[in-house]
Amino acid sequence: MKKTYKMVSIGCKVNAYELDAIAEKLNSEGYQMALFDDEVDVLIINTCAVTHTAAQKSRQIIRREIKKHPNAISVVMGCYSQINKNFISDIPNISIVLGTSNRDKVFDYIRSFEQNKEQIVALRDNPRQFEYEELGACAKTLHTRAYLKIQDGCDNFCSYCIIPHARGKSRSRSFDEAIKEAKELTNLGYKEIVLTGINTGTYGQDIGTNLTELIKEIIRICPSLYRLRISSIEANEVTEELIALISKTPMLAKHLHIPLQSGNDEILNLMNRKYTIEDFKNKIDLIRKYMPEVAITTDVIVGFPTETEEQFISTYEFIKKMKFSDLHVFPYSQRKGTKAAILKEQIVPDIKKERVSKLLTLANELSKDYASKFLNKEVEVLIEYFDKSKNAYFGHTSNYLPLYIKSDEYIKHKVIKTLYKIRQCRNKLTAYND
Repeated sequence: MKKTYKMVSIGCKVNAYELDAIAEKLNSEGYQMALFDDEVDVLIINTCAVTHTAAQKSRQIIRREIKKHPNAISVVMGCYSQINKNFISDIPNISIVLGTSNRDKVFDYIRSFEQNKEQIVALRDNPRQFEYEELGACAKTLHTRAYLKIQDGCDNFCSYCIIPHARGKSRSRSFDEAIKEAKELTNLGYKEIVLTGINTGTYGQDIGTNLTELIKEIIRICPSLYRLRISSIEANEVTEELIALISKTPMLAKHLHIPLQSGNDEILNLMNRKYTIEDFKNKIDLIRKYMPEVAITTDVIVGFPTETEEQFISTYEFIKKMKFSDLHVFPYSQRKGTKAAILKEQIVPDIKKERVSKLLTLANELSKDYASKFLNKEVEVLIEYFDKSKNAYFGHTSNYLPLYIKSDEYIKHKVIKTLYKIRQCRNKLTAYND
């Protein structure tokens, strides 16, 4: 009987990708994913530390899963364990402690623990010295969309962010390995590949190439791929060459997620964001010059230390002016070890909550406004799954419009051309294929 494993991913898509790659390694060694929660031989948890909430969630999930599977070989890895090694290793019944390196050796550690029954702490200090860790191809699951990790780490050191300390320096995956996996995923039938990393736009800067060149090669080597999307990219990494390539290439998703974080120059400076709102606006204007209907989504942090009501209002008005198609709103989270954590004028939770609420309301309005531009127009939807609660299939367009389509036929993983018709659903416009 094959041994079983269970994976728990907390946080970003990079974490999920890493567990998929480890799962593929375990599959090749004769393991299989547990079908039932009470039959687990190996438990692997990839943790997150980007916010206080994520760190708290990591702690809760570790304790819950260890309690649920006391006899499993338990492996804890990721950003939270990297910066909290002693805390993690002191939790009873944790077998193997990793951080953001040595994940490529996880099967060797599992075998070693099976033989010796002694806790293994294989966590390397000083992530800034880490090189890119090749985990191999990710697990071959029957999904429409695949994530392709091409980069790790970050050199930006935004004053609120702990990730450069947990993940280390920016480093790129080998060009050949990235292309090899893109080809494998395409040959397996994936319709969409999403390029992902901690700071994806810096890809290639340390190995003599760049993101645009990688994308060009994927287009050349994977002509049957339906869609290629960039997960997230900083404004200063969006070059005109990349914009032009996206605009003229049907395969490339007409959607860019570009973090703003604040619409106030004083706060941006305190955040160490390395651009002004004028710089940001000029880049968005350039993108829309090439692609007037492009979807631009963003991230915003509210309640950053010292943020006044006037500064928040300027952020609100800037976001409204930029007409993003959607935005993710986060209350500032104080992270020990960052420069922002020691700023004296921390904003109280009630004010953060109020500002988050205001921006979420604006986000819904902006999302509806953007989607309404495509009403009664023909769109192509890549179907991802069947939503039983709505009795309809769900998918996204190239510009990331979320659509529901009713069909008596099985259309999962297919590309459907349909008219985008109005129907209200949680402030999102949906479409039905008549």
